[in-house]
Amino acid sequence: MKIGLHIADFTYPSGPAHLAEDLTRIATTAEEHGFTRVSVMDHLWQISVLGPPEHEMLEAYTTLGYLAARTSRVELLAWVTAVTYREPGMLAKIVSTLDVLSGGRAMLGIGAAWNGDEANGLGLTFPPTAERFERLEETLQIVQQMWSEEEEPYAGTHYRLDRTLNRPQPLRRPPILIGGGGEKKTLRLVAQYAQACNLFAFDDVDRKLDVLRGHCEAVGRDYDEIEKTVMLPLDVGERGEKVDALRAELERLAKLGVHEVHGWVPRVWELTPLEIIGRELVPVAEEL
Repeated sequence: MKIGLHIADFTYPSGPAHLAEDLTRIATTAEEHGFTRVSVMDHLWQISVLGPPEHEMLEAYTTLGYLAARTSRVELLAWVTAVTYREPGMLAKIVSTLDVLSGGRAMLGIGAAWNGDEANGLGLTFPPTAERFERLEETLQIVQQMWSEEEEPYAGTHYRLDRTLNRPQPLRRPPILIGGGGEKKTLRLVAQYAQACNLFAFDDVDRKLDVLRGHCEAVGRDYDEIEKTVMLPLDVGERGEKVDALRAELERLAKLGVHEVHGWVPRVWELTPLEIIGRELVPVAEEL
């Protein structure tokens, strides 16, 4: 099992003037202590479970480009890209650029988007749910076509591209992670298009994976090809007093077939929680 860091909060005691320095320290410490991925949210306002919308929030792909220059090993992705915030041709180009400039470390995390308040507040496209899922499937088709030698036009219901030229190609074809546990649409899209799924620890993970297995059988996909990831808070406590409980949760998820646990770390700017995870949990996870 692997452990990944999700940076979901940019409101640090040192303030915006030192945010770049704080992010550098956080990402490099995570990399040094065995985290295999670093992600950021694709939000423009802070989400309610983490703070008021007025808290600091950075644009995802600008931030990932910065982190690519500060790290050398961790994979980098938005967890997850809101499909309607960028046109799919541009999104494929952005992720290609991130992959080339990071030395082949980019992934595409993507979902159907859900935060209508921020989208409407900033004048971004945010159609009804059914249309967002239609756009998600077309986007998945477009990025796959652009990450190939094919340059033929693409004509869908919502997007038309006259020539899917993309140079340079990514150094590796970025793995696609689709976020969400929707059983009828999201997990079907995972089976058909993705290399990884993402569930939440509070979901019925075992049942969701059974649903995914069924979708894989329906489309002729090898279920074992898909990486199973779970998002949960990586809270070890102020002095590591919650390590045992978190270790038990990793063991539980590993028995269900989960390959990576990915999550946000309270007080991440202090760095000590990252060091505790690296010392107490990364070696355990590697053996699961």
